Amino acid sequence: MSEKLAKQRAKETTPRKSNGQEMAEMDHSKMNHGDMHHQEEMAEMDHSKMNHGDMHHQEDMAEMDHSKMNHNDMHHHEDMSGMDHSKMDHSQMTHHDMNHMDHDMGGMDHSMHMGNFKQKFWLSLVLAIPIIFLSPMMGIDLPFQFTFPGSDWVVLILATVLFCYGGQPFLAGAKMELKQKSPAMMTLIAMGITVSYLYSLYAFVANHFLHGAHVMDFFWELATLIVIMLLGHWIEMSAVSNASNALQKLAELLPDTVIRLTKEGKEEKVSLQEVQAADHLLVRAGDKMPTDGVIEEGTTTVDESAITGESRGVKKQVGDKVIGGSVNGNGTIRIQVTGTGETGYLAKVMEMVRRAQSEKSQLESLADKVAKWLFYVALAVGVLAFIIWLLVADLPTAMDRMVTVFVIACPHALGLAIPLVVARSTSIAAKNGLLLKNRNALENAHDLDMVLLDKTGTLTAGTFAVTGFENLSTTYNDEKLLSWLGALEASANHPIATGIMKYIKEQKVQPATAENVKNISGVGLAGGVDGKSIKIVNEKELQRLTLQVPTAKITRYQEQGNTISYLLADDDLVALIALGDQIKPNAKAFIKALQDRGIEPVMLTGDNQHAASAVANYLGVTRFHAELLPDGKETVIADLTKAGKRVAMVGDGINDAPSLARATVGIAIGAGTDVAIDSADVVLTNSNPEDILHFLDLAQQTRKKMIQNLWWGAGYNIFAIPLAAGILAPIGIVLNPAVGAILMSLSTVIVAINALTLKIKRD
Repeated sequence: MSEKLAKQRAKETTPRKSNGQEMAEMDHSKMNHGDMHHQEEMAEMDHSKMNHGDMHHQEDMAEMDHSKMNHNDMHHHEDMSGMDHSKMDHSQMTHHDMNHMDHDMGGMDHSMHMGNFKQKFWLSLVLAIPIIFLSPMMGIDLPFQFTFPGSDWVVLILATVLFCYGGQPFLAGAKMELKQKSPAMMTLIAMGITVSYLYSLYAFVANHFLHGAHVMDFFWELATLIVIMLLGHWIEMSAVSNASNALQKLAELLPDTVIRLTKEGKEEKVSLQEVQAADHLLVRAGDKMPTDGVIEEGTTTVDESAITGESRGVKKQVGDKVIGGSVNGNGTIRIQVTGTGETGYLAKVMEMVRRAQSEKSQLESLADKVAKWLFYVALAVGVLAFIIWLLVADLPTAMDRMVTVFVIACPHALGLAIPLVVARSTSIAAKNGLLLKNRNALENAHDLDMVLLDKTGTLTAGTFAVTGFENLSTTYNDEKLLSWLGALEASANHPIATGIMKYIKEQKVQPATAENVKNISGVGLAGGVDGKSIKIVNEKELQRLTLQVPTAKITRYQEQGNTISYLLADDDLVALIALGDQIKPNAKAFIKALQDRGIEPVMLTGDNQHAASAVANYLGVTRFHAELLPDGKETVIADLTKAGKRVAMVGDGINDAPSLARATVGIAIGAGTDVAIDSADVVLTNSNPEDILHFLDLAQQTRKKMIQNLWWGAGYNIFAIPLAAGILAPIGIVLNPAVGAILMSLSTVIVAINALTLKIKRD
């Protein structure tokens, strides 16, 4: 996508009221079959109170349930620091700008720090190899080393280039950490390579021009530290997928050009960037809605799956609101733009995501915490050693001890401790249907208090369809009864009729021919089929006729909050058909597994209280939040995190994006929208909620390995730093630099082997 196109797309999202406060709640669980046919022209209605009859005569309802519009962790902003996201002019950001920030903004997540680590690693390795062969390790000549006249000059030149080129990401990262007053891994690495280089430079000058006692250099340590650290960061970046550009994904929901109507009523094709509030636009069948707006002319069915994550089409008529990015269905409509700029629905979602991600990015990784303390310890011990040795000996000795402390503190093992575990765990995750997008997801998933679950698409299938058909007759077979149902529903196009006709088609049944089909107010449909009086009625009419339904036949559907319609033949009850958003078969077992782990499942939904309660009771969920507006889920999570709760959020729609970004861990369903997936820390590639359990198991094992590796990496320093400072010098024990180097190498090997032993058990 071109820079201009990305800019105009990001800019042209248009306003809605407070992130969708105008959106009404829709719940099919209480819809009355008969009433929909009879009130087709009503523009606004409370679907939460509707039974099956109501739906038939209110076919062209204006307000549908957008409360499930979520969807993000804009991962490409995850590492941006030192910026006020709330004040950024997102509409002016070009595609180039957004990609540029992916690489050039650093922060607490060091895996994305400046530069291409793969390229830097290989070029730095080329520079490091001759340094390793030509220079001693902490003053000790190795068997494979050799020298020739001028070789020390070669080492100096190569080391200088390596320090400036390979060390650049760490120096830049340290500058940023110090600016944030939060020194961590980058600062520790920068201290090690800077001290190694400057002291080695001093040693070179002293040995060649001052003709005093030989001064040991650290060019070997400089080269190995830079190469190992670059390798660690490259491994980590390769293991975890690079974050996609969620801004671009949101921008791509909008078309490039639109058809605008002039004052004379003529059509003109213009750039989306030229559209202003109150303009009149023509949207043909199959086109994307260019902006938020209100329908002025025409009726249609709108596909809002890219926004809500739900595949069900939404009926729209004059006076209804449409959202930019949704897809017009089978009718040409004229809309009036309700506004442009940063107040559109998509723009509001982007802003909530940014704000949430900015706050979430303040979380420190385990390695950063250890590195921070190690930095302070090394700095304090080194300075203290310098002062003490200066008082009891001389300046060269004091300088030598201080530099030895700083160099020994170089985190060779520490730099690989986490990346190697992340690489291993990412590989295991992929085999278990998990895509890890955030390097800290596995660390942050330990000791979760709650898992918050979006109902539609996560616990349920996300489609309004037939969930069951029951033949209650001893005379007619299923095919005959379904053909009668199809005969009456064939002429209707509301969601219930659509669901029934789709089911009949799947059963390969040919609908019969109906005569004199009519709507019965508050009841349903009636007509003549095969010489019989056939009716489709709601529960209210069934009670009026004193017809009884076997409890065993309807209990399961009632528990799931389904809509139930009844088929009568000559006023005899012969069948029932249930429709609803079907609960996934493994959802109940998944909820029970979470509870067994001591994690509380919480359901979030835009459905009304009754429908939400039915699903929650069926699944065994004791806490749920219903009737949530698009920004309601984020508010729930924000309140929980402020209260100190560690929460995971599972969702699949654009309106879930801010919630996914704000949660301790955001988990997206793989079948959800691209923006939701980009916002999440983890993606369930198989869209199976039970994979969350595998993620939690992996997170537990990964954290255990991380802690073990950090102890191996930092444990070396705990032992070596005091000895390097000369704490046992009074009894004649001072750490030999060669011994320190051996310990350093040994700890690196140990963390590598330990990382490879990571595994999880699957049932």
